[in-house]
Amino acid sequence: MWRLFQYTIHRAPLLSKTLRRRNIHVMYYDLQDSEQSHSPPAKRPITEVQAGSSESFKRARIEHEPEKTLDATEHEGPSDTPAADTKQGKRDAAGWAKSRRGKAKDTKNKGRRRGTRDQDKDGEKEGEEQSPRAPRLPKKQSALLIGFCGTGCNGMQIQPDVRTIEGVLFDALVRAGAVSSDNADDPVKVNLGRAARTDAGVHAAGNLVSMKLITAIPGVTDWVARVNEELPQEIRVWGSVRVQNSFNARMSCDSRKYTYFFPSYLLIPPKPGSGFQRAYEKHAQSMQGIVPLDSSAHSFWSAPESHSSTPMDDLLHKRSWRISSDQVELIRRTANKFEGTHNFHNFTVGREFGDRSNQRHMWKIEISDPAVYGDTEWISVLFHGQSFMLHQRKMMSALILSCRTSTPSQVIDELYGPRIVMIPKMPALGLLLEYPIFDSYNKKVTSINEKLEPSHPDYRPKIDFEKYRESIDAFKQTFIYDNMRCIEDRDGVFDAWMRSIDSYGGDDLLYLNPRGIIPAAAVIKKGEKRENPFKEKRKFDLTSFPDKQGTPTIEDDEETESKLNKSRLEDMEG
Repeated sequence: MWRLFQYTIHRAPLLSKTLRRRNIHVMYYDLQDSEQSHSPPAKRPITEVQAGSSESFKRARIEHEPEKTLDATEHEGPSDTPAADTKQGKRDAAGWAKSRRGKAKDTKNKGRRRGTRDQDKDGEKEGEEQSPRAPRLPKKQSALLIGFCGTGCNGMQIQPDVRTIEGVLFDALVRAGAVSSDNADDPVKVNLGRAARTDAGVHAAGNLVSMKLITAIPGVTDWVARVNEELPQEIRVWGSVRVQNSFNARMSCDSRKYTYFFPSYLLIPPKPGSGFQRAYEKHAQSMQGIVPLDSSAHSFWSAPESHSSTPMDDLLHKRSWRISSDQVELIRRTANKFEGTHNFHNFTVGREFGDRSNQRHMWKIEISDPAVYGDTEWISVLFHGQSFMLHQRKMMSALILSCRTSTPSQVIDELYGPRIVMIPKMPALGLLLEYPIFDSYNKKVTSINEKLEPSHPDYRPKIDFEKYRESIDAFKQTFIYDNMRCIEDRDGVFDAWMRSIDSYGGDDLLYLNPRGIIPAAAVIKKGEKRENPFKEKRKFDLTSFPDKQGTPTIEDDEETESKLNKSRLEDMEG
């Protein structure tokens, strides 16, 4: 029995360490005197037990020591054994709560709310009395149905230090009271998302953004109208829909519809003697048994008024030209090549051929009959797809360029293959997002709503842009169609783009040939510098054109965007 006691004394430090891990603190003293007396030490009762608390465990302080006389100046203190930190506040080495008696008050976080801006940055100093905060109002996950003219904005998605659609909209929501001042510094706090992203200058008759909003604003009966008062006329909120808390604007969207408008004169063959025509004929002559396109024999270029004319005379002549029904049918047959699921790696930037995200599904491509507005004949192409990659305007470019050069439609199939080629982007001026579609979400909420009344808190309306069709059509006519045609009539943007194509005499566009097969000279190899690469001009990414001399070229635009990481590219797609 005595040996067992000696073993226990020897193992006491290890036992104390184990107990401390379990939040049980033990005080022990040297028991050498007790060993010499060959008798067990006198037991002392438990001096203090912390009990009755709501914690999941009880914390006890146990003392076991021989009898000892204390001087008047000596005070019995805790053990030197350190204790683990706890979540119950600041404690000393033995686990006891520290006293702040005689210390200055801690006002570091006084009056602060989680997620607010740094108050010192707003001019408030530490320790000063602050004005009472506005009461917190309940927020609801909502979907805003919006439309906008993209002129003057650097795209849809909010970005620092530039004007964007989301940036202007978010600021208007803050001013209207739909977003609290606590959340005004960061849209992430209200879970901002969008159904479709648009490039700089691109318009949208309908788009959807979702976020947590204050829909019951004190003193405001119609908060949507109040937000529209804070917005410029070219950005409108059509309505708001209360959606499920799990709603994600991009992931809940089944498909999107885009329309591209272009003047029909873009289908006139390349100008005889231009750099593109010379490169085209030289490459076609190397193909045995192939008769290249003779653009000089085309009715437009063979007309007397096309000889020795200035660019402005050419443009006036082009605007009076009308497309034939056979050419319209050719465009429709070629556009059918886009329908279905394909690898669109050549129609974007920064994507490798083996990237699974390149697989996109196009439901339908519709080509309208030509229509004349003013002096110019216009054609619209409606793209209905599950999702679109960054710079989807490359699809329109491949369609137009292949048809105007009589390149077989099989070239579209070639572009789905592993070889990388350079496809120019069509001007942003003609692109319009019609609206996103939420069929799956609408079916889900319809099933839930069958058992609920519209007044029930769990009732969720369908997302339907057609409810606002009259307002949307009027907005499209005034801020999009009229603006688009006015800029084209004034600046000839589409003609300038086609002239930039015809002036290029390098190898990058040699896949436009009578066989519709990509030649080795047109293939872009990663890491290899190309001789005389095609250079796009930044002005074709714009939809407003100030009167300035010298538009910079974007020689490294493709290379810069290819360095974007995958998550960033996904965020830039719609």
